[in-house]
Amino acid sequence: MSIFPDRWPVEHPDRIQLYSANTPNGVKATIALEELGLPYELHKVDIMKGEQFDPGFVAIQPNSKIPCIVDPDGPDGEPLAIMESGAILHYLARKTGQLMPTDPRGESEVLQWLFFQIGSVGPMFGQFGHFYKFARGKTDAYGENRYAKEVERLLAVLESRLDGRDWVCDDYSVADIALAPWIGGLAFYEAHQRVGYARFARVQAWHERFLERPAVIRGRDVVA
Repeated sequence: MSIFPDRWPVEHPDRIQLYSANTPNGVKATIALEELGLPYELHKVDIMKGEQFDPGFVAIQPNSKIPCIVDPDGPDGEPLAIMESGAILHYLARKTGQLMPTDPRGESEVLQWLFFQIGSVGPMFGQFGHFYKFARGKTDAYGENRYAKEVERLLAVLESRLDGRDWVCDDYSVADIALAPWIGGLAFYEAHQRVGYARFARVQAWHERFLERPAVIRGRDVVA
């Protein structure tokens, strides 16, 4: 039995199969694959239509979230399905030996900032966006105010980290790929003014550097 979900026919079974959508988490995977130059086949998952609950998709992603990949050439030569965007970035970096230092200290630093995105930036920005853009007028202002304050705090953490740095760690890495799409999500939420984004000059300059990378442009365009 094939590991690939039947809903999305596979034309190139020898390539990494990516199941994704145009969201901050979704573009992490396409950007990483473009940066690494790995052959992949993209399958767009329409999350607004609930395609993430397709039984074939759930078989490879029990949490029904995008992105998800299936690598036909896993570590043991057998297909491997990987869920969760942070785990995907880590796997691809380890597979290729790129976008993450090989020395333990450098790897630890990148992983810390990768998990900073996964554990803090993603959830807090997402909740803020929900209350600010989608739930406004449906509830009191408590949720919006709480998460707006936390977004501002996290932006300040990143602003401090970028003092004297072009990238979040010593070199461009999966930490930047994980964080930058969520910073870009503030534009989708139309929330720059609400969180005082203009105050974070280093974050803005870093995000602009990120968006100018050719692989980032390709990775954003392909899933749009």
